[in-house]
Amino acid sequence: MGFNIAIDGPAGAGKSTIAKKIAAKKGYIYVDTGAMYRAMALYLLRVGATLEQIDEKCEGADITIAYENGEQVVYLNGENVNSYIRTEEVGRMASISSPNPRVRRKLTELQQKLAANADVVMDGRDIGTCVLPDAQVKVYLTADSHERALRRYKELKEKGEPCELAIIEKDIIERDHQDMTREISPLKQAEDAVLIDSSHMTIEEVVDAVIALCTT
Repeated sequence: MGFNIAIDGPAGAGKSTIAKKIAAKKGYIYVDTGAMYRAMALYLLRVGATLEQIDEKCEGADITIAYENGEQVVYLNGENVNSYIRTEEVGRMASISSPNPRVRRKLTELQQKLAANADVVMDGRDIGTCVLPDAQVKVYLTADSHERALRRYKELKEKGEPCELAIIEKDIIERDHQDMTREISPLKQAEDAVLIDSSHMTIEEVVDAVIALCTT
């Protein structure tokens, strides 16, 4: 088994940003599990799957991860879908489809295989509790809902996309509730995970805090 760092937390807490920087500094492989679930959600949207059809339809999705020129690329049935999986529509579908047992089983197997053979940093909703329960380092990264909404608002504004802060925060609060109360693999802090609240921390401060845990 490689050295595994598991980072869990709610939407907008900065998990992906932090995980990528840690992987770069440590020379580990960054496994963006959220991107994999978003790729599945994109597939389900493309095929017009209803809630009742997710079990059947998800089997048609082949999702893989590779690195090209130092950048992680998510492939959906051979197509690079990096530019399609970060929309709000895909995010909402991911929250709906990710609790599905068949979806989770398919993606978890790939994630565990990667972690068994390499040093990885993995972020998501249930990494420390379900996917990598034996990870050497576990972190629960969070921030208050307003701060998370503000971060997302700034991202969308920089891209020139129309958005409203109040609506974004409302969506985040609803997604938190959905993720924390779902029946299968709900979002929660693993008993042995270290809690880091990034509301008033810089990105580098969070990165340093996690890396410090790797030497303890």
